Amino acid sequence: MTDTDKVEATKKRLADEKAAREKKQAEQREAMANAKPTPTQEENDLAAEGEHLDEHEPDGSPPDPNAPPPGQPSPHHQTRVTKPSPQPAQRGDYSTRTAAPAPAGKHDTAGAKHE
Repeated sequence: MTDTDKVEATKKRLADEKAAREKKQAEQREAMANAKPTPTQEENDLAAEGEHLDEHEPDGSPPDPNAPPPGQPSPHHQTRVTKPSPQPAQRGDYSTRTAAPAPAGKHDTAGAKHE
């Protein structure tokens, strides 16, 4: 394969990629032509006034193929139920501090004179 053949093959490949890219972009623009922003300005205004909206206006986009049917949780959602284990009032595996004051000693400065 000569250098001229490589250049021609590269030019053809780049032209094919450009045509495919332009076709895909045109399809995406066409799909988005009828879509509107979500939430709409009206929904934003209502929310700013304190209204709660459960349902939103459809935005014109196709349904999400990965979304679970309405009213059903996601198959990846798990709820874990935990119950506390019965424990005695005082755990016996460690000692706690006593309420008795520390003995007066070397570090006691309550009655010491400062020079």
